[in-house]
Amino acid sequence: MARDLQVKKTSSDPPLWTADFRLFFTARTTSLLGDAMLPVTITAAVIRAGYGTSGVGYALAALVAPFAALIIFGGVLSDRFGARRLMVVSDTARLCFQAVLALLFLLGTPQLWQILVLLALVGAGSAIFQPGVASITPRIAQDVLKANATLRISESVTAVIGPSLAGLLLVVSSPATVVALDALTYGVSGACLLLLRSVPMGPAGRGGVSSFRADLVEGWREFRARTWLWSVIIVFMLWQLAGAGPTMTLGNSTLVTEYGASTFGLVMSSLGAGSVLGGIVAIRLRPRYPLRAGALSMILWALMPLGVALGLPTPLIAGCYGVSGVGMAFWIVMFHTSVQTHIPQDVLGRVHAYDAAGSLVMKPVGQAAAGPLAVVAGTVPLLCVSASMALVACTLLLAIPAVRGLKRVER
Repeated sequence: MARDLQVKKTSSDPPLWTADFRLFFTARTTSLLGDAMLPVTITAAVIRAGYGTSGVGYALAALVAPFAALIIFGGVLSDRFGARRLMVVSDTARLCFQAVLALLFLLGTPQLWQILVLLALVGAGSAIFQPGVASITPRIAQDVLKANATLRISESVTAVIGPSLAGLLLVVSSPATVVALDALTYGVSGACLLLLRSVPMGPAGRGGVSSFRADLVEGWREFRARTWLWSVIIVFMLWQLAGAGPTMTLGNSTLVTEYGASTFGLVMSSLGAGSVLGGIVAIRLRPRYPLRAGALSMILWALMPLGVALGLPTPLIAGCYGVSGVGMAFWIVMFHTSVQTHIPQDVLGRVHAYDAAGSLVMKPVGQAAAGPLAVVAGTVPLLCVSASMALVACTLLLAIPAVRGLKRVER
């Protein structure tokens, strides 16, 4: 594998920090900071309200399920009406929904169904926002891999700061404060996106008028034509169902109930710190076969559920989460860059929507089922199964010739 890696030569790098990239970076970073605070807040609030581990699973699933179900339609809308326009609409809608949730927390303890409905609406708003991230990045950056890695580092830094900040605010204030701050970040994001100049508000590069159904079918055709892409998604459906989904519900709940909310924030911050390191590694290394290298890095994720299952001391669990963050960040950069450099720009939003939907569709199922299954089978056995899924996923990805043989494209 060492021969497949090339260290980036900084002397010939195209400029990254243009005015538009700075605006886009600010929009993403601000919004992601609020997003990183929300899971900690929701987990603690749902447990405080007496809804238990199952309630946490339902709440997290309510946030993810509409996103996975609707992102395909969001991809079509993004290509039809313009990525930037849809992202601004999404920010506005999510600001309103979370403002209502903050108000409910301020007035008392919301009913579980109220939390689920509002989180589902936020997830639906994210479904029309996310395709634009993939579409805009290659338009404002000449070095797509470096841009993706930089954005991933930003996401990881917010993951370090966000949970700790949320934990601190929960000690001195109420969930309403954190949710309200999260709502405000959508306003900042929308304002920055409105100021972009190099990306049109409407669609770009589309000739003629086609129906919604035709756009949907074209996106599916482009997705299905690439064996490496749909193969990765099938593997990740399995991994989300039996790996990531149960780990989020059982791992997070165990950390909160047995170690405390402040420890949970610390461990999640360690995960973010590891992701920062993974993004830096992705900037410095350019694998000739990015998905092959990314699949190998996924093995490190197994340490996350394994550390909780073994009941390790807090520092060791934090270390496990940090190492896991390195592996997952590297994989995410490799995969996103492969999609953005191999897919034509005029269908990128739709193809990205299909891959995002497939990647996430089983995650809420795994999250929601984890609580009831843990009552029957136990938390520790389920977390051990989740850890083994990282090894299974890596093996399956490397066994597919189209995945391990996909070469890097500079764009």
